[in-house]
Amino acid sequence: MPQPLDAAAVRRWCALGREALRAHCARMDAINVFPVADGDTGTNLCLTFEAACEALPDRDATAGGADETADGGTSAGAVLRAVARAALLAARGNSGAILAEYLRGMAQGLAEAAGDGDPAQRLPAALRGGAYAAYAAVAHPVEGTMLTVAEAAAAAAEAGDDPVAAARRTLDATPDRLAALARAGVVDAGGLGLTVLLTALWAALGERIPDEGPAAATGAVSTTGAASAAAAGPAAPAASPVAPPSPAALPADGSPQAPFRPEFEVMYLLAAEDPAAVDALRARLDPLGDSLVVGGGEGLWSVHVHVADAGAAVEAGLAAGRPHRIRITHLPTAGDAAGDAAPGGPRCAADGPGRPPGPGARAVVAVVPGEGLATLCRQAGAVVLSAAEDDAEAVAGLDEGALVAAVRATGADEVALLPNDSGLHPVAARAADAVRAAGIRCAVIPTRAAVQGLAALAVHQPDRRFDEDVVTMTSAAGATRYGEVTVAERRSWTSAGICQQGDVLGLVDGDVALIGSGTGQVATEVLERMLAAGGELVTLVLGADAPAGLAAALERRVRERHLAVDTVVHEGRQHEAQLLIGVE
Repeated sequence: MPQPLDAAAVRRWCALGREALRAHCARMDAINVFPVADGDTGTNLCLTFEAACEALPDRDATAGGADETADGGTSAGAVLRAVARAALLAARGNSGAILAEYLRGMAQGLAEAAGDGDPAQRLPAALRGGAYAAYAAVAHPVEGTMLTVAEAAAAAAEAGDDPVAAARRTLDATPDRLAALARAGVVDAGGLGLTVLLTALWAALGERIPDEGPAAATGAVSTTGAASAAAAGPAAPAASPVAPPSPAALPADGSPQAPFRPEFEVMYLLAAEDPAAVDALRARLDPLGDSLVVGGGEGLWSVHVHVADAGAAVEAGLAAGRPHRIRITHLPTAGDAAGDAAPGGPRCAADGPGRPPGPGARAVVAVVPGEGLATLCRQAGAVVLSAAEDDAEAVAGLDEGALVAAVRATGADEVALLPNDSGLHPVAARAADAVRAAGIRCAVIPTRAAVQGLAALAVHQPDRRFDEDVVTMTSAAGATRYGEVTVAERRSWTSAGICQQGDVLGLVDGDVALIGSGTGQVATEVLERMLAAGGELVTLVLGADAPAGLAAALERRVRERHLAVDTVVHEGRQHEAQLLIGVE
């Protein structure tokens, strides 16, 4: 009989699981053939779980707390919740996104079991919660993957059987469920990773671990094990709010219903309070690609999808909430092995057969305040939609029609749209939909500030494939933190406290971080806070009302205190902010 799943056991599991995943990482990468043979399943699982373990709360924080039962059951839930949230924030790849949801489901299952007072029910409840959450997060669950292993372990635990033995039998049988694995002669890499973690959990509960079978040890198919497991059949799934789909309802090889060629893996965190908006996001992303995983809750969600149009996947998030920590990765294809997927090689089908870029073939439309910023953007090759210098609210007040007109006026077949303001994201998304209906390819780069727009323009290359250009611009914008120094127009509440009219406000990533009385002092503190997380390039955009000598003083401070950081200064002449700061 295993020991109860308490806080100490969760901590032991984190330590054992981390080491076990590291030991199997190379094997998992080597056998990674589904859903994409990109050789990173082991790496993604290791990085996700290690980040989760780093978030373990102090022992004192989970001992004797108000939500702890007499035997310490709820404190295990508190530890698991912290681990699961960290996994959500750090999830890497398809397998990492599913693992994060599995951990979150375990925490929920453990919390639900804590009320019945039976310690023996904690493990079955946690494993059932993990399996249910993992299935629910995947848009089109495929059998023969880590989902199948999760279900088998949960069913075994609920029946009083050994969940690790069930996981190993199911792992051996994954090639019988998924043709891609059978063709490659391997078991599922994600399933191997979850089996490794379940084995570590069993050891953390004080149970003796039997010698690993062929599949668990090497990742190769165990013919005998697979045959016997297939003959016995999988463990019958226990009743759950949403039963896992039947393998017969899915394509034999787990491929998407409509064949297409995904080029990009898109991942981002989404701040969204309305679950209905997240459901709408799932519905919008589903036809764009495959390997769709959306998990999370309580206002924060993790989004993962493989698509041909990376810009459209990010744009879908704009309609649901605020996407951030955007990561876009090029997926390997059969052509990559032959070296023909690099820039200059064959174009993807969406770009049209061999259509060469030419004058007017592509344009970038940027929305900016201030003539100085407008000039900078024009010099970088953008078409600018700018507010008058004496009307700082004109940009925020732009409507869909103005953006549509600006896009059409370029005469381009492909257009990247830089809103440079969070408030404009929904308007830009609607404008992009409108021009697409007219046959123009349009992608919204989710820039939230003018300095992010400048960073995106700096890497824009009109002779590159459109999707690659969008990916590169989006990545550059997402890697740029932004700050602002402005003067309060009225007394109001802020995230840093109450400000009075005339106070100098320092904002970091859109939130008021500090309140002061001098522009130089506030600008220096904002800059230091932004550089505390590292950086290679500081961009300073001076407003029309910036005090004399501000840029020189900040340049000198960066040169003296941050030796490896370069500084670039621009005259933006915007009126709504004395200074805009970007850190790349």
